[in-house]
Amino acid sequence: MHKITVVGLGPGSAGQLSVETMELLKNGECVILRTAVHPSVSRLTEENVNFTACDNFYEEGASFEDVYGNIVKFVLEKAQSQDVVYAVPGSPLVAERTVVLLRERAAAENIALKILPSMSFLDLAYVELGIDPIAGLRIIDSSDFEALADAGKYPLMITQVYSKFVASDVKLALMDVLDDETPIWFLRNLGLPDEECRTVPLYELDRQENIDHLTSVFVPEYKEKVSAMDVRPLTDVMATLRSPGGCPWDMEQTHSSIRKSLIEEVYELLEAIDNMDYENMKEELGDVLLQVVFHARLAEEEGAFTMQDVVDEIVNKLIRRHPHVYGTIEVGSSDEVLQNWDAIKQTEKKERTHVLDGVTKGQPALMRAYKLNSKAAKAGFDWPDNDGVWNKVMEEAAELKEAVALKDKEEQEHELGDLLFSIAAYAKHIGLEPETALNAANNRFVKRFSYVESCVEESGREWKDFTLAELDAFWNRAKLIEMKDCEKNKNIA
Repeated sequence: MHKITVVGLGPGSAGQLSVETMELLKNGECVILRTAVHPSVSRLTEENVNFTACDNFYEEGASFEDVYGNIVKFVLEKAQSQDVVYAVPGSPLVAERTVVLLRERAAAENIALKILPSMSFLDLAYVELGIDPIAGLRIIDSSDFEALADAGKYPLMITQVYSKFVASDVKLALMDVLDDETPIWFLRNLGLPDEECRTVPLYELDRQENIDHLTSVFVPEYKEKVSAMDVRPLTDVMATLRSPGGCPWDMEQTHSSIRKSLIEEVYELLEAIDNMDYENMKEELGDVLLQVVFHARLAEEEGAFTMQDVVDEIVNKLIRRHPHVYGTIEVGSSDEVLQNWDAIKQTEKKERTHVLDGVTKGQPALMRAYKLNSKAAKAGFDWPDNDGVWNKVMEEAAELKEAVALKDKEEQEHELGDLLFSIAAYAKHIGLEPETALNAANNRFVKRFSYVESCVEESGREWKDFTLAELDAFWNRAKLIEMKDCEKNKNIA
């Protein structure tokens, strides 16, 4: 019965080959190298070792799995007629897929298999980096993007960074969880005269020269740099829902079809905020975030942008617009902060050539009226004082009354709009947001009307049995209770 002996060529220098390994290679009946692209192969040539390299399989295979499968098949075929010494770079037991496959196939075909221990590049890395792997080092392949997403939580050794293309993929994956400037270790040719073991900023990883099959990357533990918050579970769920075999309803949606949902969720969140209901606030914030992730997912499928692009955009904007925090600008008040914000925004939005550009039509009409007045005022188009605006409000109220008397619905609508617009202008002048004020009034109405309703129900009578004066008395009682509660809360505070 013929057997296969698997040996490792070590991380680089031929001096790191064990005596036993070298003797097996020199005296082997059939020596097969997974690849001749290894520094120690020149030593084998000097020692007149007769070997066959499997590099041709790399050119013929459609994928690495195909390549490795064909190499294993070749080794097993040779072992049918003779003993085989199969040599792989580094250690046979570290990141060596062919050895894993060989173990499986040899056992299934009842072929004897022996593996000799060998030095791995990891042994050299431990020395150069001054680390002890027992402290929690995780070793992964560069294609393991799930593990890359946890970078920074523990020491991470990334192997098989064999090209700039792979390095770029690794960099982008790491930048999802680490700062762009995070120092990482670039490892290459360990154990050789031109070895490299140095730190580089993460964003420069794929800009390094001479990235090849002997390149690895080490990411230390950076717990403080890893976001404590992770939206990936939500983005993963959304991806599943939108994927084949996911949810039929979710798969049918478009930006337009879910637009209404975003509006509804925002208003439900605002209600929770107004009520200071933290439990509902948490739920509604989640619902709003879901809508953001949903739109981002749709955009990603269209090749427009990703959720990460959304996050990066707002982060960069906040940094740019806070030069008093991230730069050298000094401010003395929040008013100065707002002035700087507007100035920076103006330079960023150069496509906005008109004063009212940027006031979206999609927001509530009263809020839009307030912002239009604010924009115009910044340009100098405004009343000089509060009285002037108030006189305008009264003028519009009189015109609305006149239109009502004429029973002209179109004119009534026109004048009502003018009145509401002038009220929004007045609100701006006295430092109030009309949308907030109206929303509070709506809430008060609901609360007081609910009290009136409870009084009617408790009486056992029908609504029609009450006069308006009686209902108004309930209303005034509700206002009185509200005032007392307010005064009580003030005293407590």
